[in-house]
Amino acid sequence: MKLVVGLGNPGIEYQFTPHNLGFLAIDRLAEQHGAHVDNRRCRALTGKAVIAGAETLLAKPETFMNLSGVAVRELGAEYEIDPSRDLVVIYDELDLPFGTIRIRQRGSSAGHKGVESIIGALGTQEFLRIRLGTARDYPVRDGERYVLSQLKKSQYAVVDEMLDAAAEAVKLIFAEGATAAMSRFNRKVGAAEEE
Repeated sequence: MKLVVGLGNPGIEYQFTPHNLGFLAIDRLAEQHGAHVDNRRCRALTGKAVIAGAETLLAKPETFMNLSGVAVRELGAEYEIDPSRDLVVIYDELDLPFGTIRIRQRGSSAGHKGVESIIGALGTQEFLRIRLGTARDYPVRDGERYVLSQLKKSQYAVVDEMLDAAAEAVKLIFAEGATAAMSRFNRKVGAAEEE
């Protein structure tokens, strides 16, 4: 069993904010694979899908961002998930340009409270992450306020492309492994045009 967790905050007021891109990515995966993420389990909304031949549990923690690790730990224990092999966490990343995605196999939280909570709850940094860039072209003075503000209509098309890319990344990770996914998605913006 694979576990794909999207990070975000429950509640309609947070639904279309940069901080909820992880939830939106789970919704996109569910839509593409005919799953319904509406089963309450281990403090998360969950749904099962088969992605690239792998039985997969899609999850959106209902614990709020800063306590995401509680739900991830409980789901991991119930489904006997090995974080280093079977866990993929999708979340927003203020340190990446808006619209980009990057895949990491391990590392610190880099200040992201949801990831920090997961690392603390699991006792390891060894799990795959798909980071969705939310940084605008201008400097963000108040990061917390920005990530909790509503996405603008002008951003929807880019967000849509980013969610499709995140879903494609999950499929590639399961089909060909993290290295193949990283070589495809971890390019600098504009790299494809230079080749």
